[in-house]
Amino acid sequence: MALTVVITGAGAGVGRATAVEFARRGAHVALLARGRERLDAAAREVRAHGVEALAIPVDVADAAAVDEAAARVERELGAIDVWVNVAMATVFAPVHAIAPDEFRRVTEVTYLGQVYGTMAALKRMRPRDRGTIVQVGSALSYRAIPLQSAYCGAKFAIRGFTDALRSELLHDKSRVRLTMVQLPAVNTPQFDWARNKMPRRAQPVPPIYQPEAIAREIVRAADRAPRELWIGYPALKAIIGTLLLPRVADRMLAEDAYGGQMTQEPSDPHRPDNLFTPVPGDPGAHGRFDRRAHPRVIGFDPALLRAGALLGLLGALAGAFALGHIEARATARSAARRTLSPPLRRPTHR
Repeated sequence: MALTVVITGAGAGVGRATAVEFARRGAHVALLARGRERLDAAAREVRAHGVEALAIPVDVADAAAVDEAAARVERELGAIDVWVNVAMATVFAPVHAIAPDEFRRVTEVTYLGQVYGTMAALKRMRPRDRGTIVQVGSALSYRAIPLQSAYCGAKFAIRGFTDALRSELLHDKSRVRLTMVQLPAVNTPQFDWARNKMPRRAQPVPPIYQPEAIAREIVRAADRAPRELWIGYPALKAIIGTLLLPRVADRMLAEDAYGGQMTQEPSDPHRPDNLFTPVPGDPGAHGRFDRRAHPRVIGFDPALLRAGALLGLLGALAGAFALGHIEARATARSAARRTLSPPLRRPTHR
């Protein structure tokens, strides 16, 4: 029987690529996003794989609307097996240049949108005691960067919320599965329609990956449900680096992250953005960085990394113990020889 999958933010970028990847593997897909034009185009891509698609225009910042959408999915496609929270919004600007309503909106979409999606999914999954929820996070949920304080704050909040919920599900002995994927920089349209208050056009911090590469890892996470999946070496480096050397990371980002998030092209201050209302048109899954984006990426399970590190540490301890044991035995043998051997005498001359 085919899975029923719900994806928020499914009209473009990672959400859209993920919808198509699930469809390619035979799942029926419900697509949730604001822009009707993009949703319809994404639904056509999904149906091209011979599965059902249900496009539902919804603002994930509206909890009642998200719950209503979930109810409609179950009426028309069947019980929800997988729910993937992807929807996000951001503002490229220093903190002093961001207005309170902009902070609120980024938080409502990026953080509360995932909370509301998770609540809608749990409402249906918990009574059945099955289902998988995938939280799409970012390396920026561990390592915040300048010019994206609202987005980073929301991603940190998602990680805290998810960890708390995971413990609750364990307490209840629930078989509902919860996983979180931490993304690297991705070639999506957000860098063309996100609100940008900087003098130059926004770009993802290289290296950049194609949405389809990320989508394959998200589907893998939905299938295996690791606690977390860190996607791409840059995400691994950012997370481990900030855990080990946070002050060094602070200084490096202070020097490099401003230029790294902007191209040399001037920004158009009159360009429409999608913070409060969707931008017209259908850009598809990709942004404007196709020539610089990598088509493949590797996902790292931090549990396996920790196990490897633990094995390495145990190996080092075992080696140190063995060397200590050898040294102790050598010392003991040397002491025994000194005790048993006659003392050296200075030769006498007659």
